[in-house]
Amino acid sequence: MAKIGFVSLGCPKALVDSEQILSRLKALGYETSATYEEAELVVVNTCGFITPAVEESLEAIGEALRENGKVVVTGCLGARPEVIRERYPNVLEVTGPGEVERVLQAVQEVLPAPRNPLLDLIPPQVKLTPRHYAYLKLSEGCDHRCSFCIIPKLRGGLRSRDAGEVLAEAARLVATGTRELLLIAQDLSAYGVDIGHRESFWGDHLVRAELTDLLSHMAELGAWIRLHYVYPYPHIRNLLPLMAEGKVLPYLDVPLQHASERILRLMRRPGGYQSHLKTLKAWREVVPELAIRSSFIVGFPGETEEDFQILLDFLQEAELDRVGVFTYSPVEGAEANALSGHVPEEVKEERKARLMEVQAEISLRKNQSFVGKTLEVLVDELPEPGLAVGRSYRDSPGIDGLVYVETDGTARVGERIPVRITRADTYDLYGVQV
Repeated sequence: MAKIGFVSLGCPKALVDSEQILSRLKALGYETSATYEEAELVVVNTCGFITPAVEESLEAIGEALRENGKVVVTGCLGARPEVIRERYPNVLEVTGPGEVERVLQAVQEVLPAPRNPLLDLIPPQVKLTPRHYAYLKLSEGCDHRCSFCIIPKLRGGLRSRDAGEVLAEAARLVATGTRELLLIAQDLSAYGVDIGHRESFWGDHLVRAELTDLLSHMAELGAWIRLHYVYPYPHIRNLLPLMAEGKVLPYLDVPLQHASERILRLMRRPGGYQSHLKTLKAWREVVPELAIRSSFIVGFPGETEEDFQILLDFLQEAELDRVGVFTYSPVEGAEANALSGHVPEEVKEERKARLMEVQAEISLRKNQSFVGKTLEVLVDELPEPGLAVGRSYRDSPGIDGLVYVETDGTARVGERIPVRITRADTYDLYGVQV
């Protein structure tokens, strides 16, 4: 049996691409190998968003070539084949993100497919996440032109999926054990704009390619629904009643990036200190328990100490639940590279440390407010008898906190259990199953 090695790098959107490629390879009869030695060929799905990710991808390609010798490269960095070919001219093929057919063709040129996929009545599906949660991509590409980002150059403009197709995939996932659907896109809130919010059928239901209508139907499946990468557009308020009614998790991942209006203009991003606060206040008035995650860039070209202090002041007032922070890193092809006033690396790191110190105090205070309360927790693992590790509605896998639970021995992975919170630290909660 032909065996393929696979390396998947990057964000959840790239992970979904990897699942699609592996599913198609499995349908063609290929097996996957956990080692380079047993594989007859290796596919590397790369990330190319920021400089450290590019280097990680190039190192992964180099390792695969040293250990195996036959390598097909795909993913975001594959949209810049000259970068890959310059260092590794002997890779078999370089394809861009989402180019599944080209990956399959490159593999089959070296290893002919073991079987005809048309013989399978039900094509096999490969998941790279645990059985009980899955990432569900609503669209590809992005129409924004943020000065620090090259995603539109790598992945193209916004291309929304058909609403009926999305719901059919969601239903299939839930039917096979998925208990949490994590909806992702470069800009989830723009879903359907490019196709005029076109209607399509899901069974007997007519559904619009518009986020509120889509979620209303998806909620019927009974799984947790978590939203990632939402821009703070006014129409996001239309989603809040679904959260208040318990149909969608009261969780929003909103990449605000900064709070200084001057820096945001340089970034070509919307909003600022006061508009951000006004938006958050309006959301919380409808859904008081709303958990908000955001990410910020420090050390952007031209960022002064005054700009950075505006960001710190905003964090103190906004009291976000979860915060990720990145130091600005030049990306080849990004317009921000040409801006003046580049910040020294040591200043970037110092600002990052100061920001995380401020946010750590906020995070601890927010977590401690849950002590004594009961939360529903989705169990992710059972590391030892009497202990479960899971997540509440406030916690997305891999990026947020965890809930450590003393159990009565009945908890199972993928189940949702009630947990009384007994203590909290900066990032995690601890409790007892009730």
